[in-house]
Amino acid sequence: MSLPSGPERTSVVVTGGSGFIGRAAVRGFRARGIPVTVVDRVPYETTDEGVRVVVGDLREAATREAAITAETAGIIHLAALTSVLKTVERPVETFGENVVVTQELLERARLQGVPRFVLASTNAVIGDVGTSTITVDLPPRPLTPYGATKAACEMLLSGYAGAYGLNACVLRFTNVYGPGMSHKDSFVPRLMRAALAGEGVRVYGTGEQRRDLVHVDDVVRALLLAHESGYSGRAIVGAGHSVSVLEMVQAVREVTGAELPVEHVAAPAGEMPAVLADVSASERTIGYAPSISLTEGLATAWKYFSELD
Repeated sequence: MSLPSGPERTSVVVTGGSGFIGRAAVRGFRARGIPVTVVDRVPYETTDEGVRVVVGDLREAATREAAITAETAGIIHLAALTSVLKTVERPVETFGENVVVTQELLERARLQGVPRFVLASTNAVIGDVGTSTITVDLPPRPLTPYGATKAACEMLLSGYAGAYGLNACVLRFTNVYGPGMSHKDSFVPRLMRAALAGEGVRVYGTGEQRRDLVHVDDVVRALLLAHESGYSGRAIVGAGHSVSVLEMVQAVREVTGAELPVEHVAAPAGEMPAVLADVSASERTIGYAPSISLTEGLATAWKYFSELD
């Protein structure tokens, strides 16, 4: 992509920068000395002069124009409607929040000559492959509006990369966990809250379904690598191995010392039997390999939850 002359491109825009992964990403880029523009509906409180904050809705042109400028070196697009349940309940809103916003950001990037765009995606674009291993080359067969809109966003990036030379990288995350998840309702935060309260947890079905849990610090490293590597294409970001739900419960017991009694309840429709992700190709493409074990990662989450007011 030919770049217009003007100010030096040094700044990275992080959409959804006030969120769980977003805040960790901002810290990661700032640790490298890279100026960051945070754009989010939720204000990002900071005293760091290297962080510029744009508060607004990315569906509005004024917000996108304020965030993405001639100084933008790359866009880390994390903002999205990510709750699978909410996307099923609100498919039209999901399309607007996920697909339309991504299209508008890509077009703004094209007009401003922004050279890099990294999209946070998900292995939900693949759908249910049973107990087969998910690889980066499997065809997309999403089963929810969330997965479908992320697959559409991936196609948009591919189109802009092909037509305009945009350096476009898609990162498909598995189940991300770690400090900063107090507002989330996924399984790890529920386990942590139950441990703090001395309560039990509900487990769908037998609890033998398997998940790949990746620590947020590994995710941030992947974002940095994707931005710096110059790789265009897809990469899976996960732990590279899976654990059963019951194994997750036992790991949290060991980290917290809580009893965490389990109540088995009927699994909802669409509960996948396993998420087995192969991350080996990611080391070849962007240099990513997971480094944080489940026990180490859960210990950081437990410290975070224990220190909440």
